Amino acid sequence: MKQRYFFELSYLGTNYCGWQKQPSSPSVQETIENAISKLHSFEKIDVVGCGRTDTGVHASNYFLHVDLPPKFEPEQLKFKLNGILPSDIAIHTIIQVDMNNHARFDATKRTYHYFLHTTKNPFITGQSYFFPQKLDVLKMNEACSILIGTKDFTSFSKLHTDVKTNICSISHAKWVALENDMLRFEISANRFLRNMVRAIVGTLLDVGTGKLTHKDVEQILKQKNRNSAGFSAPGQGLFLAKVEYPFLNERLT
Repeated sequence: MKQRYFFELSYLGTNYCGWQKQPSSPSVQETIENAISKLHSFEKIDVVGCGRTDTGVHASNYFLHVDLPPKFEPEQLKFKLNGILPSDIAIHTIIQVDMNNHARFDATKRTYHYFLHTTKNPFITGQSYFFPQKLDVLKMNEACSILIGTKDFTSFSKLHTDVKTNICSISHAKWVALENDMLRFEISANRFLRNMVRAIVGTLLDVGTGKLTHKDVEQILKQKNRNSAGFSAPGQGLFLAKVEYPFLNERLT
């Protein structure tokens, strides 16, 4: 009889087409499935992730669930998988859960971080966006306040996606100045649309350079038109930073 497990993991997305399996490109999902399958006599294994990440996007905190026969204890399975997986994917915790727990649908809050640097730095190119322009962070944070709340984020969504609604509830959005001329954008919500964070970042950068005002951001939201918003910031600066599940909180602390 199979048991359901939640995996807590992290990965560097540079070498992958994203989380989700693609016909002709390496994905994080397929890489993990192949590693688990190898430990289970090459049985076909399907894992379900907490969400998609696009090409080049990273995850410092990610969850999946998978149904497996009780062949290994969780710690033993974690050790064996980390020995098989490439260096850019790491399993941190494996927890047995109820069979009705779901990595995607049970998540109540997700937090993304976007990193950029304004001074050239070759050591962080794959994990941060080089944006060599002066930015007004105060104005960018004024515009962030417009995003807070339950709203229709069609203007920041990739076109022609297969979701039922573009309504999301954002609880936190803020730019934070870091050392070495770096900035981190933090955003938390109950759910995100495809390309939403990168479109928001691009639009806020337009605010920071004076191309847009916070009033323009208000109008962009109301127009529900992706063409009204700013550019989509590159994937390498984006990290899925935290995924929260009420039933896992105590077990992971």
